[in-house]
Amino acid sequence: MEGARLMRVMTFNLRFENDADGENRWVCRRDMVARVVARYGPWVLGTQEGMVSQLRFLEEHLQGYELYAPGRFWDESCQYPTLFYRRDVMRPLEGDEFWLSLTPRVHRSKSWDSAFPRMISFGRFESLEDGRAVWVGVTHLDHIGDAARAAQAERVAEWACGRDGSCILMGDFNDVPGSPAHRLLIDVLQDCWEALGRSEDESGMTYHKFSGIPQIARMDWILASRDMRVLDQVVVRDQEGGRYPSDHFPCFADVKWA
Repeated sequence: MEGARLMRVMTFNLRFENDADGENRWVCRRDMVARVVARYGPWVLGTQEGMVSQLRFLEEHLQGYELYAPGRFWDESCQYPTLFYRRDVMRPLEGDEFWLSLTPRVHRSKSWDSAFPRMISFGRFESLEDGRAVWVGVTHLDHIGDAARAAQAERVAEWACGRDGSCILMGDFNDVPGSPAHRLLIDVLQDCWEALGRSEDESGMTYHKFSGIPQIARMDWILASRDMRVLDQVVVRDQEGGRYPSDHFPCFADVKWA
């Protein structure tokens, strides 16, 4: 990626560590996850469903990256949305996280009809190239509760509205483009896929249940403030010997400050 103020961000649902996944369990694919990230070299990586052991593995094996979760209360039972940044191109300035509930500072709190506790983790990063700063958030909305998903999206939209300057939001939103949650968020941020005029067909679908066959919808989104120009977005379908690094395809976007 050449040129000033150009940045690549990637969202990657890791699929939580679950031995019931058999040949697709984490220990069988964790090295592939690290290789995929290294291959595409995002400046900031946002992961979902990572349990502590998974995140510690990536922290150790993603060469050149740093895990950024200031103030996190580490709990072995949690699946955390988590940011990693490349030390050679970015440095963190500040960050935090909160639960998407009516009691956002209560650990593992959930509200409405949410099946699981859900969170947003975020940081403000400065480009080492030119000193420009950007807020980056990663989240994972509930997969069952319709009311919870809309309410969680509202909290995330409020977070984005409260940022000064450029902002990027990514994650697994467990919903379809055009849904109430999606509409709430694109009132504040542009959907990178839509900004490029891409179709809502299999080319953008990100869930595949380890099969490599796109299913359901484009539920993993990368959103950016409108002061950023979207250059590209790619759904990464890399596999090794017919096996995939997760049950979601990761995707990355290349954006540039206007």
